[in-house]
Amino acid sequence: MLLTTGQAAEELGCAVTTFRRLVRAGLLPGLSRRGVRVMVPLDVVQALSRRRHAPLDRLGASEFAVLRVDAAKQVQEPDWNWIGFAASLTPDDLLKALRGWWRCDAASVAAAGVLPVTLSGYVVAVLTGLETWEKNAQGRHAFPHARLAGYVTDLATPVTNVTASAKTDRMLADLLLGSTLASHSGGAIAYVSTNTAD
Repeated sequence: MLLTTGQAAEELGCAVTTFRRLVRAGLLPGLSRRGVRVMVPLDVVQALSRRRHAPLDRLGASEFAVLRVDAAKQVQEPDWNWIGFAASLTPDDLLKALRGWWRCDAASVAAAGVLPVTLSGYVVAVLTGLETWEKNAQGRHAFPHARLAGYVTDLATPVTNVTASAKTDRMLADLLLGSTLASHSGGAIAYVSTNTAD
């Protein structure tokens, strides 16, 4: 059985624009088209509804930052070509697209030692190596030594790619990738308490 993006969003209890970000990011398998409509297999939607919540109590910090991104878009910057997330990006392009520049409390981002990256409420990438940062004239921060611990290419299964070599980074990627993580913010960075988040 195939669903429209609107029907899929209704099944998941989210806005259709939220669901369409997953489609644009290339995270859902088995999509087809009927005219201008994108059709989604019911089993893919059901798999998304069964994704586990991120086990925040195992992160070892009382609060941590979450980077909330949209589907990747091309940009004209000297050091990177994309901003946001797409399953088709290479690990190098993905890291460049995710490591800055954002308005944030850089010390708070670094304190937890991990930065989950969410798209539409699902953890699609994990960054580590946040100990140092830079600040530009607009008050935005970047983490030039951030490492991509891993990322997701298919949220239904999920299919994850753990790219880290350090044992702790690999553990964090395994723990978080493909899970759901709700966060609320007016900007790219949200702060989540491990005591109150589900």
